[in-house]
Amino acid sequence: MSLIRLFGNRISSMPKAVGLTALAGALAVISPLASATDITVWHALNGHNTGVFEKLVKQFNRQSDGVRVRLESFNSPEVLENKLVTTAKGSRPNLVQLEFRRSPAQNDGHSGVKPLHALLAKYPIKDAKWFVHPENGFARDDKGRLMAFPYMAEVPVMFYNIEAFKKAGLKPEKPRREWSELQGQLVDLANRATRNCPATSDQPVSINLENLAAVNNQFFTSNNNGKGKGAPSFAFDTVYVRHLSLMISWVRSELMVKPEFDSSATSRFANNECSVLLSESGNLGAFRGSRSLNFGVSGLPYYPQVTKTPGNPFVDGAALWVTDGQSAEQEKAVASFLAWLAQPDNAAEWYQETGFLPLTEQAFAATGDTYYKNLGDWRNLVAVYNQKPAVTASSFKVHNYPKIRAMFHLTLQRALSGEQSAPTALSHASAQASKLIREK
Repeated sequence: MSLIRLFGNRISSMPKAVGLTALAGALAVISPLASATDITVWHALNGHNTGVFEKLVKQFNRQSDGVRVRLESFNSPEVLENKLVTTAKGSRPNLVQLEFRRSPAQNDGHSGVKPLHALLAKYPIKDAKWFVHPENGFARDDKGRLMAFPYMAEVPVMFYNIEAFKKAGLKPEKPRREWSELQGQLVDLANRATRNCPATSDQPVSINLENLAAVNNQFFTSNNNGKGKGAPSFAFDTVYVRHLSLMISWVRSELMVKPEFDSSATSRFANNECSVLLSESGNLGAFRGSRSLNFGVSGLPYYPQVTKTPGNPFVDGAALWVTDGQSAEQEKAVASFLAWLAQPDNAAEWYQETGFLPLTEQAFAATGDTYYKNLGDWRNLVAVYNQKPAVTASSFKVHNYPKIRAMFHLTLQRALSGEQSAPTALSHASAQASKLIREK
């Protein structure tokens, strides 16, 4: 029966204007938009990546009849997590971006979340082949099952300003991967190109501790990177002492700006102030969006005295977690949104526009040579994460690691500021880490 026939008798007995209003109201009640299931996503992406995510969500909302996604942005992962902890269960988002905590505990140490594999058992994402190899450990439990949607996985890399290398007369116009050889290039860059900022970083712990181990094919902690029996420990040997001593000398001689843990370092690189930036790959999209910046991507430096061939850094970053306590209708809506994000074209756009690792193998395959043309070694640096990693780079598990990492950061700040020697700082870091590991 048509709507006009259904409401015909009632409309015919009403004034014309009133009858049309009644019909419009009836249509609104039964329209797909009115019956859509709303889901909320909390995230703490940087400005550029927020724009990419918002664009994708708008596309989804236009195409979806039954689900509508609402986004809420936070200034930092810490602010987001604090808000999540203090928010009542019924008011929490359906999906939330949470940092990789490297915890051996269930759910990676996060509370109020549900394992993704439980949701996917009900609502499988058809044909999606996840890109990051399970043994990298990112967003997975000890059985290799996905605990969260691995949407913001990233790795530390070395960004370099091609024009600065040209100005300094360095050929080829790219950084050397050996720390000692890179130092010589930084001297030339300081003298001829970017005197005030030859090199900088916003990830001192990742570059100088965690991945100093992985890139040099060494274990970061004892007990098989914390995955064996017993509590792990940190034995910062002579390699760490020599490296931190080198970094202290770089800061003192102004070859490197003291590491900044906010957006200052990335902003300075984007503005052509710095020649080299050691940072996370998730900044790549923002750099590509700058018309004035000509840059490339290389792997982190290594020590040939320690390893002949550099290893690969640990996968880091964040993932989208499903919160618990949702209705069946909401969970189905969440699953449909995640499935849409995993579609090859959508996942490829996310990878290409952000610098996060590809979500799926299809996203990587859908990315053509043109994208990689001016990005240095980026394609090769990404491709390895679809393969089984070396045992030294297959993640690490440490109880209470967020607190330990924060302590490492403060310790490195003191050392790089000249307040402590490398041996003193590393000895303190090791002892404090052992105490924090024992905390419940």
